[in-house]
Amino acid sequence: MLEARELSCLRGERVVFAGRSFALPAGAALLLTGANGAGKSTMLRILSGLLRPAEGAVLWRGGDIAADPSAHAMRLRYLSHQDALKPALTVAENLELFAALWGGEVEPALEAVALAPLADLPARVLSSGQKRRLALARLALAPAALWLLDEPSTGLDAASVARLGPLLAAHRAAGGIVVAATHLPLPLPDVQELRL
Repeated sequence: MLEARELSCLRGERVVFAGRSFALPAGAALLLTGANGAGKSTMLRILSGLLRPAEGAVLWRGGDIAADPSAHAMRLRYLSHQDALKPALTVAENLELFAALWGGEVEPALEAVALAPLADLPARVLSSGQKRRLALARLALAPAALWLLDEPSTGLDAASVARLGPLLAAHRAAGGIVVAATHLPLPLPDVQELRL
């Protein structure tokens, strides 16, 4: 379903990575690993269509994602380093914004990341780990075929990382694909790795 063909990336005049290829069928997962500055976040941006590769192409079911960026944007969820929360809104209201765009139920999404008891608190009072869990709750709102996750476990305690396991497994069982940039192990069995 998702294929990267000979992707290359330049930052200024410097080659960050070159000639990177992979293909992921439905239900697959790929970990992007490597040192800081190796291009993990950049690869996610290229796969999302936010950045163009210097060379190569990203294909979805055989078609270049650059041909229809809007369609590609609708089929993915991209979780970056920024949690993209509205601090003045409550936990539930933050998710309601995304539910209005994508559909889905807020309560089950909050329960998936153990935030239901905090639903009425303003996001600004959450700890960094709770804010990350709220960002991750967006994944549980409504189905999307492709999840691009940039350091999804940042700020999470061990119990919260363990809670990610069922969320990721359910997505993959439904035919979804996960690509995650990480320095730490994630609860993703049967995963491919691409070291940058």
